[in-house]
Amino acid sequence: MEHTYAVIMAGGGGTRLWPISRKETPKQLLPLLGKETLFQSTFARLEKIFPPERILVVTVLEQARVMQEQVPAIPKENYLIEPAPRGTASVVALAAAVLEKRDPQAMMAIQTADHHIRNQDLFQYLLRAAFDVAHKEYLVTLGITPTFPSTGYGYIQQGEPLEGDYKYPVYTVKRFKEKPDEATAQQLLRSGDHSWNSGMFIWRVDSILTEIKRQMPELYNATRQIAEAWGLPEGGDILRAKWTELKTETIDYGIMEKAERVAVLPAGGLGWSDVGSWDSLFEVLLPDMNGNVSVNSQHLSVDSHNTLVYSVNEQRLVVTIGMDDFVVVDAGDVLMVCKTDQSQKVKNVVEHLKKHNQEKFL
Repeated sequence: MEHTYAVIMAGGGGTRLWPISRKETPKQLLPLLGKETLFQSTFARLEKIFPPERILVVTVLEQARVMQEQVPAIPKENYLIEPAPRGTASVVALAAAVLEKRDPQAMMAIQTADHHIRNQDLFQYLLRAAFDVAHKEYLVTLGITPTFPSTGYGYIQQGEPLEGDYKYPVYTVKRFKEKPDEATAQQLLRSGDHSWNSGMFIWRVDSILTEIKRQMPELYNATRQIAEAWGLPEGGDILRAKWTELKTETIDYGIMEKAERVAVLPAGGLGWSDVGSWDSLFEVLLPDMNGNVSVNSQHLSVDSHNTLVYSVNEQRLVVTIGMDDFVVVDAGDVLMVCKTDQSQKVKNVVEHLKKHNQEKFL
């Protein structure tokens, strides 16, 4: 494991958790699930496998400053700063190119800063098993065994078992599928050969760079030039110049869907959630006997069930009467109330505010 590294993708805005998650305080920097922020929890989970000097963070400058305060153990030189968001394909390519220069034998585990994983022992075991597979030049992903027909996640269809003596069941990947509609999600769940796409990837640096060079040569050439100048006086200028020319693309669509050697470890029992929307908190936080979840607030429930109340003011008394399957979020300057099954539409509200120049609420 001496040549293994973790790369935390941490530059997202978390708009589906608006109005708590804002531009200046995105969800990964907030203590949404307890005393630790999501970023701190991610580091604590990875620190059990990787020493801090082998944990890298890709983020934007404003967030990096806060992250360095929250987790001072990660060396400052391990922060790779994006001049602007350009999608996860660019994040992976940059991290891989920089790591190749640092350690030509490097292997990397791509993680995001906003996941919650309950079974951390299994997580560590899975990562070690995935590195064994990645060593054979496979691009490896952790697939989450579905527990319900989610329309909020992409799916991975597993193929035949991978030949070899591995510590954990591993399969070839037939294909990646975009987020489905309700009927398709039901069908995928019944098929028994699909996993949710967790967005967690493990691979050798040379393997992923070979695929990037084959499928996205412009990205490969740009990040190679950026990496060559990394740490030099002109490095910042080259980064900004090359980065602004990049097309925004995800690693899933840009690389993984057409990659030649892809394997999946279906991870059942991991207790995983991407904490991507308000309804996802029901999967993570412990409800009361009526299914209600109260976070950072005094919640008086009268004939209310399966309702989430979240507040930035612990002294605020929030009363719900006859409310079933609702989300109530008090952000101080914004009050949001919605049906739980409509919480994914928060991103539509964010787009509306952008179009109508109501930046103060973002």
